[in-house]
Amino acid sequence: MNHLPGNPGEFPYTRGVYRDMYRSRLWTMRQYAGFGTADESNQRYRYLLSQGTTGLSVAFDLPTQMGFDSDHAMAAGEVGRAGVAISSLADMERLFQDIPLADVSTSMTINSTASTLLAYYALVAQRQGADRRQLSGTIQNDILKEYIARGTYIYPPRPAMRIITDIFAWAGREMPEWNTISISGYHIREAGSTATQELAFTFANAIAYVEAAIAAGLAVDAFAPRLSFFFNSHNDFLEEIAKFRAARRIYAHLMRDRFGAKDARSLMLRFHVQTAGSTLTAQQPDVNIVRTALQALAAVLGGAQSLHTNSRDEALALPTEESARIALRTQQIVAYESGVTNTVDPVGGSQCIEELTDSIERGVHAYLKSIEEAGGTLRAIETGYIQNQIQNAAYDYQRGIESGQRVVVGVNRFQQEEERVVPTFRLDPALERSQVESLREVRAGRSRSAVAEKLAALEQAARGSGNLMPPILDAADVYATVGEIADRLRAVFGEHREV
Repeated sequence: MNHLPGNPGEFPYTRGVYRDMYRSRLWTMRQYAGFGTADESNQRYRYLLSQGTTGLSVAFDLPTQMGFDSDHAMAAGEVGRAGVAISSLADMERLFQDIPLADVSTSMTINSTASTLLAYYALVAQRQGADRRQLSGTIQNDILKEYIARGTYIYPPRPAMRIITDIFAWAGREMPEWNTISISGYHIREAGSTATQELAFTFANAIAYVEAAIAAGLAVDAFAPRLSFFFNSHNDFLEEIAKFRAARRIYAHLMRDRFGAKDARSLMLRFHVQTAGSTLTAQQPDVNIVRTALQALAAVLGGAQSLHTNSRDEALALPTEESARIALRTQQIVAYESGVTNTVDPVGGSQCIEELTDSIERGVHAYLKSIEEAGGTLRAIETGYIQNQIQNAAYDYQRGIESGQRVVVGVNRFQQEEERVVPTFRLDPALERSQVESLREVRAGRSRSAVAEKLAALEQAARGSGNLMPPILDAADVYATVGEIADRLRAVFGEHREV
Protein backbone atom coordinates (compact mmCIF):
# COMPACT_ATOMS: atom_id res chain seq x y z
CA MET A 1 0.00 0.00 0.00
CA ASN A 2 1.33 3.46 -0.91
CA HIS A 3 1.05 5.79 2.08
CA LEU A 4 3.06 8.65 0.53
CA PRO A 5 1.19 11.93 1.26
CA GLY A 6 1.98 14.29 -1.62
CA ASN A 7 5.27 15.91 -2.56
CA PRO A 8 7.78 17.90 -0.51
CA GLY A 9 7.34 21.64 -0.90
CA GLU A 10 3.64 21.33 -1.74
CA PHE A 11 0.54 21.90 0.41
CA PRO A 12 -0.01 20.63 3.10
CA TYR A 13 3.78 20.25 3.46
CA THR A 14 3.67 16.98 5.39
CA ARG A 15 6.92 15.95 3.70
CA GLY A 16 8.70 19.29 4.15
CA VAL A 17 8.21 22.97 3.39
CA TYR A 18 10.84 23.03 0.63
CA ARG A 19 11.05 20.82 -2.44
CA ASP A 20 14.74 19.95 -2.05
CA MET A 21 15.06 20.38 1.73
CA TYR A 22 18.64 19.69 2.89
CA ARG A 23 19.90 18.79 -0.57
CA SER A 24 19.96 22.50 -1.38
CA ARG A 25 20.48 23.97 2.10
CA LEU A 26 21.21 22.45 5.50
CA TRP A 27 19.38 23.49 8.63
CA THR A 28 20.87 26.35 10.67
CA MET A 29 23.17 24.87 13.31
CA ARG A 30 22.75 26.83 16.53
CA GLN A 31 24.20 26.30 19.99
CA TYR A 32 22.14 27.93 22.74
CA ALA A 33 24.64 29.81 24.86
CA GLY A 34 25.03 32.72 27.24
CA PHE A 35 26.41 33.15 30.74
CA GLY A 36 27.97 35.73 33.01
CA THR A 37 28.54 39.12 31.46
CA ALA A 38 28.35 40.16 27.83
CA ASP A 39 32.14 39.91 27.49
CA GLU A 40 32.28 36.23 28.53
CA SER A 41 29.35 35.31 26.28
CA ASN A 42 30.89 37.19 23.36
CA GLN A 43 33.98 35.00 23.66
CA ARG A 44 31.83 31.82 23.65
CA TYR A 45 29.88 33.01 20.58
CA ARG A 46 33.04 33.77 18.66
CA TYR A 47 34.41 30.34 19.61
CA LEU A 48 31.23 28.59 18.43
CA LEU A 49 31.27 30.52 15.14
CA SER A 50 34.88 29.47 14.63
CA GLN A 51 33.83 25.84 15.17
CA GLY A 52 31.12 25.90 12.51
CA THR A 53 27.88 27.10 14.02
CA THR A 54 25.83 28.88 11.39
CA GLY A 55 23.64 30.91 13.74
CA LEU A 56 23.76 32.28 17.26
CA SER A 57 21.24 31.44 19.98
CA VAL A 58 21.24 33.74 23.01
CA ALA A 59 20.31 32.61 26.51
CA PHE A 60 19.48 35.46 28.91
CA ASP A 61 19.67 35.31 32.68
CA LEU A 62 16.49 35.33 34.77
CA PRO A 63 16.68 38.99 35.84
CA THR A 64 16.83 40.05 32.18
CA GLN A 65 13.91 37.77 31.35
CA MET A 66 11.85 39.13 34.26
CA GLY A 67 12.56 42.82 33.63
CA PHE A 68 14.98 43.44 36.52
CA ASP A 69 18.32 45.19 36.21
CA SER A 70 21.42 43.37 37.45
CA ASP A 71 21.61 45.54 40.59
CA HIS A 72 17.97 45.01 41.61
CA ALA A 73 17.42 43.18 44.89
CA MET A 74 15.45 40.48 43.05
CA ALA A 75 18.48 39.80 40.83
CA ALA A 76 20.90 38.98 43.64
CA GLY A 77 22.52 35.58 43.10
CA GLU A 78 20.95 35.11 39.66
CA VAL A 79 23.00 37.52 37.57
CA GLY A 80 24.54 35.68 34.62
CA ARG A 81 23.57 32.22 35.86
CA ALA A 82 20.85 30.95 33.50
CA GLY A 83 22.19 33.07 30.65
CA VAL A 84 23.91 36.34 29.87
CA ALA A 85 23.07 39.45 31.88
CA ILE A 86 21.78 42.30 29.68
CA SER A 87 20.69 45.46 31.48
CA SER A 88 21.25 48.12 28.82
CA LEU A 89 22.23 48.83 25.24
CA ALA A 90 25.86 48.96 26.43
CA ASP A 91 25.67 45.26 27.39
CA MET A 92 24.22 44.38 23.99
CA GLU A 93 26.99 46.32 22.26
CA ARG A 94 29.61 44.26 24.12
CA LEU A 95 27.72 41.02 23.54
CA PHE A 96 28.03 41.37 19.77
CA GLN A 97 31.36 43.15 19.56
CA ASP A 98 33.33 41.98 16.47
CA ILE A 99 30.34 39.87 15.35
CA PRO A 100 28.87 41.44 12.18
CA LEU A 101 25.10 41.20 12.66
CA ALA A 102 24.54 41.78 8.94
CA ASP A 103 26.12 38.37 8.31
CA VAL A 104 24.77 36.20 11.14
CA SER A 105 21.32 34.89 12.07
CA THR A 106 20.55 35.36 15.77
CA SER A 107 17.88 33.68 17.87
CA MET A 108 17.03 35.26 21.21
CA THR A 109 15.15 33.28 23.84
CA ILE A 110 13.32 36.17 25.45
CA ASN A 111 9.64 36.75 26.09
CA SER A 112 8.33 39.35 28.56
CA THR A 113 11.12 41.78 27.68
CA ALA A 114 11.40 40.74 24.02
CA SER A 115 10.45 44.21 22.77
CA THR A 116 13.33 45.81 24.68
CA LEU A 117 15.93 43.22 23.66
CA LEU A 118 14.84 43.46 20.03
CA ALA A 119 15.24 47.24 20.24
CA TYR A 120 18.76 46.84 21.65
CA TYR A 121 19.65 44.37 18.89
CA ALA A 122 18.35 46.65 16.14
CA LEU A 123 20.32 49.58 17.58
CA VAL A 124 23.56 47.59 17.80
CA ALA A 125 23.16 46.50 14.19
CA GLN A 126 22.48 50.11 13.19
CA ARG A 127 25.66 51.23 14.98
CA GLN A 128 27.56 48.56 13.04
CA GLY A 129 26.24 50.03 9.80
CA ALA A 130 23.88 47.13 9.02
CA ASP A 131 20.60 47.61 7.20
CA ARG A 132 17.84 46.84 9.69
CA ARG A 133 15.62 45.55 6.90
CA GLN A 134 18.15 42.83 6.07
CA LEU A 135 18.69 41.49 9.59
CA SER A 136 17.76 37.83 10.05
CA GLY A 137 16.90 36.00 13.22
CA THR A 138 14.16 35.28 15.73
CA ILE A 139 12.86 36.48 19.07
CA GLN A 140 10.89 33.91 21.03
CA ASN A 141 8.29 36.48 22.14
CA ASP A 142 5.85 33.70 23.14
CA ILE A 143 4.27 34.90 26.35
CA LEU A 144 1.35 32.47 26.51
CA LYS A 145 3.58 29.46 27.10
CA GLU A 146 5.12 31.37 30.03
CA TYR A 147 1.75 31.31 31.81
CA ILE A 148 1.34 27.64 30.87
CA ALA A 149 4.73 26.10 31.49
CA ARG A 150 7.66 28.35 32.31
CA GLY A 151 6.79 31.34 34.50
CA THR A 152 8.93 34.23 33.24
CA TYR A 153 5.98 36.55 32.73
CA ILE A 154 5.61 40.14 33.93
CA TYR A 155 2.32 41.63 32.73
CA PRO A 156 -1.18 40.10 32.62
CA PRO A 157 -1.98 38.16 29.43
CA ARG A 158 -4.05 40.77 27.62
CA PRO A 159 -1.61 43.72 27.74
CA ALA A 160 1.21 41.25 27.06
CA MET A 161 -0.61 40.28 23.87
CA ARG A 162 -0.75 43.95 22.88
CA ILE A 163 3.05 44.19 23.08
CA ILE A 164 3.39 41.11 20.89
CA THR A 165 1.09 42.39 18.16
CA ASP A 166 2.88 45.76 18.31
CA ILE A 167 6.12 43.89 17.58
CA PHE A 168 4.44 42.10 14.66
CA ALA A 169 3.33 45.39 13.14
CA TRP A 170 6.58 47.31 13.75
CA ALA A 171 8.93 44.56 12.60
CA GLY A 172 6.78 43.91 9.53
CA ARG A 173 7.70 47.43 8.42
CA GLU A 174 11.18 47.84 9.88
CA MET A 175 12.67 44.32 10.03
CA PRO A 176 10.80 42.31 7.39
CA GLU A 177 13.31 39.42 7.36
CA TRP A 178 13.06 38.92 11.13
CA ASN A 179 10.92 36.17 12.68
CA THR A 180 8.79 38.09 15.17
CA ILE A 181 7.77 35.12 17.30
CA SER A 182 8.88 31.57 17.93
CA ILE A 183 5.75 29.88 19.23
CA SER A 184 7.17 27.36 21.62
CA GLY A 185 6.13 23.80 22.32
CA TYR A 186 9.58 23.10 23.71
CA HIS A 187 8.88 24.33 27.23
CA ILE A 188 5.45 22.71 27.23
CA ARG A 189 7.17 19.36 26.57
CA GLU A 190 9.86 20.07 29.16
CA ALA A 191 7.07 20.67 31.69
CA GLY A 192 5.89 17.09 31.09
CA SER A 193 3.40 17.11 28.22
CA THR A 194 3.00 14.31 25.72
CA ALA A 195 4.01 14.76 22.07
CA THR A 196 0.39 15.31 21.08
CA GLN A 197 -0.17 17.85 23.87
CA GLU A 198 3.00 19.68 22.84
CA LEU A 199 1.55 20.31 19.37
CA ALA A 200 -2.01 20.93 20.54
CA PHE A 201 -1.18 23.55 23.14
CA THR A 202 1.39 25.21 20.87
CA PHE A 203 -1.18 25.54 18.10
CA ALA A 204 -3.79 26.78 20.59
CA ASN A 205 -1.34 29.56 21.45
CA ALA A 206 -0.70 30.21 17.75
CA ILE A 207 -4.44 30.59 17.16
CA ALA A 208 -4.60 33.17 19.96
CA TYR A 209 -1.69 35.16 18.51
CA VAL A 210 -3.14 35.17 15.00
CA GLU A 211 -6.57 36.20 16.29
CA ALA A 212 -5.02 39.00 18.37
CA ALA A 213 -3.03 40.29 15.39
CA ILE A 214 -6.10 40.26 13.14
CA ALA A 215 -8.12 42.02 15.85
CA ALA A 216 -5.38 44.66 16.00
CA GLY A 217 -6.00 45.37 12.32
CA LEU A 218 -3.21 43.35 10.69
CA ALA A 219 -3.91 41.31 7.56
CA VAL A 220 -3.01 37.66 8.08
CA ASP A 221 -0.64 37.52 5.11
CA ALA A 222 1.12 40.66 6.36
CA PHE A 223 2.52 38.92 9.46
CA ALA A 224 2.02 35.16 9.11
CA PRO A 225 5.07 34.58 6.85
CA ARG A 226 7.31 35.64 9.78
CA LEU A 227 5.73 33.35 12.36
CA SER A 228 8.03 30.54 13.42
CA PHE A 229 7.86 27.67 15.89
CA PHE A 230 10.10 25.96 18.43
CA PHE A 231 9.67 22.27 19.25
CA ASN A 232 11.24 19.64 21.45
CA SER A 233 12.84 16.46 20.15
CA HIS A 234 12.27 13.82 22.80
CA ASN A 235 13.24 10.18 23.19
CA ASP A 236 10.61 8.26 21.20
CA PHE A 237 12.44 8.38 17.87
CA LEU A 238 9.62 7.46 15.48
CA GLU A 239 6.95 9.41 17.36
CA GLU A 240 9.08 12.55 17.21
CA ILE A 241 9.59 12.28 13.44
CA ALA A 242 5.84 11.79 12.98
CA LYS A 243 5.11 14.73 15.31
CA PHE A 244 7.04 17.15 13.12
CA ARG A 245 5.34 15.89 9.96
CA ALA A 246 1.89 16.15 11.55
CA ALA A 247 2.69 19.67 12.76
CA ARG A 248 3.30 20.94 9.23
CA ARG A 249 0.06 19.44 7.93
CA ILE A 250 -2.07 20.73 10.81
CA TYR A 251 -0.64 24.23 10.51
CA ALA A 252 -1.12 24.46 6.74
CA HIS A 253 -4.79 23.57 7.02
CA LEU A 254 -5.26 25.82 10.05
CA MET A 255 -3.87 28.89 8.33
CA ARG A 256 -5.67 28.28 5.03
CA ASP A 257 -9.03 27.01 6.24
CA ARG A 258 -9.50 28.92 9.51
CA PHE A 259 -7.72 32.21 8.80
CA GLY A 260 -7.99 32.42 5.02
CA ALA A 261 -4.27 32.91 4.39
CA LYS A 262 -3.46 33.08 0.69
CA ASP A 263 0.31 33.56 0.65
CA ALA A 264 2.05 30.17 0.48
CA ARG A 265 4.61 31.41 3.00
CA SER A 266 1.80 31.89 5.53
CA LEU A 267 0.98 28.20 5.29
CA MET A 268 4.51 26.86 5.75
CA LEU A 269 5.39 25.77 9.29
CA ARG A 270 9.04 26.68 9.82
CA PHE A 271 10.52 25.53 13.11
CA HIS A 272 13.58 25.33 15.31
CA VAL A 273 14.19 22.20 17.37
CA GLN A 274 16.12 21.70 20.58
CA THR A 275 16.91 18.27 21.91
CA ALA A 276 15.17 17.40 25.18
CA GLY A 277 16.93 18.85 28.21
CA SER A 278 14.55 17.03 30.53
CA THR A 279 15.83 13.64 29.28
CA LEU A 280 19.44 14.36 30.26
CA THR A 281 20.66 12.52 33.33
CA ALA A 282 23.22 13.46 35.97
CA GLN A 283 24.08 9.76 36.18
CA GLN A 284 26.53 8.59 33.48
CA PRO A 285 26.42 11.94 31.66
CA ASP A 286 28.40 10.67 28.66
CA VAL A 287 25.34 8.57 27.78
CA ASN A 288 23.56 11.89 27.13
CA ILE A 289 25.64 12.22 23.96
CA VAL A 290 23.81 9.17 22.57
CA ARG A 291 20.41 10.50 23.62
CA THR A 292 21.12 13.85 21.99
CA ALA A 293 22.33 12.22 18.77
CA LEU A 294 19.11 10.21 18.38
CA GLN A 295 16.98 13.25 19.17
CA ALA A 296 18.94 15.36 16.66
CA LEU A 297 18.50 12.72 13.98
CA ALA A 298 14.74 12.66 14.64
CA ALA A 299 14.62 16.45 14.19
CA VAL A 300 16.45 16.22 10.87
CA LEU A 301 14.33 13.33 9.59
CA GLY A 302 11.33 15.41 10.68
CA GLY A 303 12.45 18.39 8.57
CA ALA A 304 13.62 21.07 11.05
CA GLN A 305 14.89 24.41 9.72
CA SER A 306 17.15 25.04 12.72
CA LEU A 307 18.57 22.83 15.46
CA HIS A 308 20.29 23.10 18.84
CA THR A 309 21.84 20.01 20.41
CA ASN A 310 22.13 19.90 24.19
CA SER A 311 25.45 19.17 25.86
CA ARG A 312 26.19 16.05 27.88
CA ASP A 313 26.75 17.86 31.20
CA GLU A 314 23.67 20.10 31.30
CA ALA A 315 22.00 18.03 34.02
CA LEU A 316 24.91 19.12 36.22
CA ALA A 317 25.77 22.68 35.20
CA LEU A 318 26.11 25.04 32.27
CA PRO A 319 28.02 23.22 29.51
CA THR A 320 31.79 23.34 29.33
CA GLU A 321 33.41 24.46 26.09
CA GLU A 322 34.36 20.85 25.31
CA SER A 323 30.79 19.63 25.86
CA ALA A 324 29.39 22.39 23.64
CA ARG A 325 31.84 21.39 20.91
CA ILE A 326 30.79 17.73 21.09
CA ALA A 327 27.14 18.78 20.85
CA LEU A 328 27.90 20.82 17.73
CA ARG A 329 29.93 17.97 16.23
CA THR A 330 26.86 15.75 16.71
CA GLN A 331 24.92 17.98 14.31
CA GLN A 332 27.82 18.06 11.88
CA ILE A 333 28.07 14.26 11.79
CA VAL A 334 24.34 13.99 11.06
CA ALA A 335 24.72 16.63 8.33
CA TYR A 336 27.88 15.51 6.62
CA GLU A 337 28.39 11.81 7.43
CA SER A 338 25.02 10.12 7.96
CA GLY A 339 23.72 10.47 4.40
CA VAL A 340 20.19 11.33 5.56
CA THR A 341 20.39 14.78 3.97
CA ASN A 342 20.64 13.28 0.47
CA THR A 343 16.95 12.32 0.41
CA VAL A 344 13.94 14.52 1.09
CA ASP A 345 11.68 12.95 3.74
CA PRO A 346 13.47 9.58 3.65
CA VAL A 347 10.94 8.03 6.05
CA GLY A 348 7.90 9.12 4.02
CA GLY A 349 5.66 6.23 3.02
CA SER A 350 6.59 4.05 5.98
CA GLN A 351 3.35 2.54 7.26
CA CYS A 352 4.46 3.10 10.87
CA ILE A 353 5.44 6.75 10.29
CA GLU A 354 2.33 7.63 8.30
CA GLU A 355 -0.03 6.00 10.81
CA LEU A 356 1.74 7.75 13.70
CA THR A 357 1.47 11.06 11.82
CA ASP A 358 -2.27 10.54 11.30
CA SER A 359 -2.78 9.51 14.94
CA ILE A 360 -1.02 12.58 16.32
CA GLU A 361 -3.00 14.83 13.99
CA ARG A 362 -6.29 13.36 15.26
CA GLY A 363 -5.19 13.81 18.87
CA VAL A 364 -4.23 17.44 18.30
CA HIS A 365 -7.58 18.27 16.74
CA ALA A 366 -9.39 16.65 19.70
CA TYR A 367 -7.48 18.90 22.12
CA LEU A 368 -8.08 22.02 20.02
CA LYS A 369 -11.80 21.25 20.06
CA SER A 370 -11.73 20.92 23.87
CA ILE A 371 -9.93 24.26 24.19
CA GLU A 372 -12.48 25.96 21.94
CA GLU A 373 -15.28 24.51 24.08
CA ALA A 374 -13.50 25.82 27.19
CA GLY A 375 -13.71 29.36 25.79
CA GLY A 376 -10.47 29.61 23.81
CA THR A 377 -6.79 29.66 24.71
CA LEU A 378 -6.73 32.60 27.11
CA ARG A 379 -9.70 31.25 29.01
CA ALA A 380 -8.17 27.75 29.09
CA ILE A 381 -5.01 29.25 30.59
CA GLU A 382 -6.91 31.40 33.10
CA THR A 383 -8.92 28.39 34.34
CA GLY A 384 -5.83 26.15 34.47
CA TYR A 385 -7.21 23.61 31.97
CA ILE A 386 -4.01 23.44 29.89
CA GLN A 387 -1.72 23.48 32.92
CA ASN A 388 -3.65 20.62 34.53
CA GLN A 389 -3.42 18.50 31.38
CA ILE A 390 0.35 18.92 31.34
CA GLN A 391 0.69 18.21 35.07
CA ASN A 392 -1.30 14.99 34.73
CA ALA A 393 0.88 13.84 31.82
CA ALA A 394 4.05 14.67 33.76
CA TYR A 395 2.78 12.70 36.75
CA ASP A 396 2.06 9.65 34.59
CA TYR A 397 5.51 9.87 32.99
CA GLN A 398 7.29 10.08 36.35
CA ARG A 399 5.19 7.27 37.79
CA GLY A 400 6.29 5.09 34.86
CA ILE A 401 9.94 5.76 35.71
CA GLU A 402 9.50 5.08 39.42
CA SER A 403 7.65 1.82 38.76
CA GLY A 404 10.32 0.68 36.31
CA GLN A 405 7.81 0.41 33.47
CA ARG A 406 9.68 3.21 31.66
CA VAL A 407 13.40 2.51 31.51
CA VAL A 408 15.90 5.34 31.89
CA VAL A 409 19.40 4.00 31.33
CA GLY A 410 21.65 4.72 34.30
CA VAL A 411 18.77 5.85 36.52
CA ASN A 412 16.41 2.92 37.09
CA ARG A 413 18.30 0.29 35.01
CA PHE A 414 21.97 -0.31 34.21
CA GLN A 415 23.20 1.84 37.06
CA GLN A 416 26.89 2.31 37.73
CA GLU A 417 27.89 2.13 41.39
CA GLU A 418 30.98 4.30 41.18
CA GLU A 419 30.33 7.34 39.03
CA ARG A 420 33.41 9.14 37.76
CA VAL A 421 33.68 12.82 38.64
CA VAL A 422 32.76 14.94 35.64
CA PRO A 423 34.46 18.34 35.24
CA THR A 424 31.74 20.99 35.14
CA PHE A 425 31.54 24.67 34.29
CA ARG A 426 31.80 27.03 37.25
CA LEU A 427 30.64 30.62 37.02
CA ASP A 428 32.97 33.07 38.73
CA PRO A 429 30.98 34.93 41.45
CA ALA A 430 33.05 38.03 40.66
CA LEU A 431 31.18 38.35 37.35
CA GLU A 432 28.04 39.52 39.16
CA ARG A 433 29.97 42.31 40.86
CA SER A 434 31.56 43.26 37.55
CA GLN A 435 28.17 43.40 35.85
CA VAL A 436 26.68 45.61 38.58
CA GLU A 437 29.65 47.99 38.41
CA SER A 438 29.35 48.24 34.61
CA LEU A 439 25.64 49.03 34.90
CA ARG A 440 26.30 51.82 37.39
CA GLU A 441 28.91 53.29 35.04
CA VAL A 442 26.34 53.31 32.22
CA ARG A 443 23.84 55.14 34.42
CA ALA A 444 26.46 57.69 35.47
CA GLY A 445 27.55 58.38 31.90
CA ARG A 446 24.18 58.85 30.18
CA SER A 447 21.93 61.88 29.95
CA ARG A 448 19.48 61.74 32.85
CA SER A 449 17.14 64.25 31.25
CA ALA A 450 17.03 62.33 27.96
CA VAL A 451 16.27 59.07 29.76
CA ALA A 452 13.54 60.69 31.87
CA GLU A 453 11.97 62.24 28.76
CA LYS A 454 11.95 59.01 26.75
CA LEU A 455 10.63 56.91 29.64
CA ALA A 456 7.80 59.41 30.22
CA ALA A 457 6.92 59.22 26.53
CA LEU A 458 6.86 55.41 26.75
CA GLU A 459 4.51 55.45 29.73
CA GLN A 460 2.21 57.89 27.95
CA ALA A 461 2.17 55.64 24.87
CA ALA A 462 1.32 52.63 27.04
CA ARG A 463 -1.68 54.52 28.43
CA GLY A 464 -2.84 55.16 24.87
CA SER A 465 -3.31 52.78 21.96
CA GLY A 466 -0.31 53.53 19.73
CA ASN A 467 2.42 51.07 18.82
CA LEU A 468 4.86 50.69 21.72
CA MET A 469 7.96 49.76 19.72
CA PRO A 470 8.99 53.30 18.62
CA PRO A 471 9.02 54.72 22.18
CA ILE A 472 10.79 51.58 23.46
CA LEU A 473 13.41 52.04 20.75
CA ASP A 474 13.79 55.72 21.67
CA ALA A 475 14.29 54.86 25.34
CA ALA A 476 16.74 52.08 24.52
CA ASP A 477 18.73 54.45 22.30
CA VAL A 478 19.51 56.77 25.24
CA TYR A 479 20.56 53.78 27.40
CA ALA A 480 17.40 53.32 29.42
CA THR A 481 17.72 49.94 31.12
CA VAL A 482 15.64 46.78 30.84
CA GLY A 483 14.31 47.37 34.36
CA GLU A 484 13.43 51.02 33.77
CA ILE A 485 11.50 50.22 30.60
CA ALA A 486 9.72 47.28 32.26
CA ASP A 487 8.84 49.40 35.29
CA ARG A 488 7.10 52.03 33.14
CA LEU A 489 5.02 49.29 31.55
CA ARG A 490 4.33 47.72 34.96
CA ALA A 491 3.03 51.10 36.12
CA VAL A 492 0.39 50.97 33.38
CA PHE A 493 -0.32 47.27 32.89
CA GLY A 494 0.30 45.87 36.37
CA GLU A 495 1.82 42.44 37.04
CA HIS A 496 0.35 39.01 36.50
CA ARG A 497 -0.38 36.96 39.59
CA GLU A 498 -1.04 33.25 39.21
CA VAL A 499 -4.38 32.17 40.69
